[in-house]
Amino acid sequence: MPRGPRLDTPGTLHHVIVWGIERRPIFKSERDREDFVARLGQVVGEGQASCFAWVLIPNHAHILLRTGVTPLSKMMRRVLTGYAVSLNLRHQRSGHLFQNRYKSIVCEEDSYLLELIRYIHLNLIRAGLVKSMKGLDRYPWSGHSVLMGYESRPWQATEEVLSYFGRGQGVARKKYWQFIFEGLSMGRREELMGGTKRQAGEERDRESERRIDSRIPGSGRFAEQLLAEEEREIQQRALIKRRRVEVEELVGVISKEFGVNREQIIGRSQRQTASRARSVFCYLGSRKLGLTGRELAQALSLSPAAVHYAVVRGESFLQQNKNVGKRLLYVPAASNQDFTA
Repeated sequence: MPRGPRLDTPGTLHHVIVWGIERRPIFKSERDREDFVARLGQVVGEGQASCFAWVLIPNHAHILLRTGVTPLSKMMRRVLTGYAVSLNLRHQRSGHLFQNRYKSIVCEEDSYLLELIRYIHLNLIRAGLVKSMKGLDRYPWSGHSVLMGYESRPWQATEEVLSYFGRGQGVARKKYWQFIFEGLSMGRREELMGGTKRQAGEERDRESERRIDSRIPGSGRFAEQLLAEEEREIQQRALIKRRRVEVEELVGVISKEFGVNREQIIGRSQRQTASRARSVFCYLGSRKLGLTGRELAQALSLSPAAVHYAVVRGESFLQQNKNVGKRLLYVPAASNQDFTA
């Protein structure tokens, strides 16, 4: 079954799971763990993301973060690729380190943030790496020890997490610890590993259920909203790509007609022929391709006012030279419509 595209818009909460190939260890030493955490901290800081929970298990890792200005795919590529190269050199090994691509589960933050923080940090006890809450508190390769104040990771969103449990740091830590402790009896929770659930009052809808994505734990409404946002982004990217192609095609046609090159049209050449070609480009770009004055100004490094006058000149030229318009497959009609840059 083909893999689905990444669901990633800024501000999205992701539960990321990274496995070693064939479930083999990906952390062989303390230096390995520090290397991985340092890389994670760097991309979180530079990408203005918020990391709420993380844990390193010998053969896999869990990370819970909210994306910022950098897409999750770019962040994880930097972490995983850099870490794999570094580990291979350090341990004189070759070949792939990670199992395919990482797993990313998009989560409904209001409903799942705290539950995921608890679930991720308790992985250490479930895996038998620590035997008690005391051991968990001091385990250095987990966000829990940071929240409890035993480790310092400035890039982790410690204050934001503790704010859910109280104003004072001491009181908040005690309530957070109790919250984690109460999760010991809950065991493995499948609803935190992908899939959606229908909230009370949501009607069954086969088409909606067909579109509900296993990458999105949360209500059906949340999943539908997220998928709709993803669809809008895909359409917007397709529109931008198509627009770029159309612009380049228009530049090519105008270049051939006026005997100038692309740089003379897009640049600031003051030659009369180049200036005339640029004016025609502005007019046809605005009328035929629907480019805004701001888009044209940005593409040509001109002021909005200069673009406005270029559009007017281009329209006037094509009105007076209809044969040129025909060769450009466009015959402009007289228009009194104002162009707003």
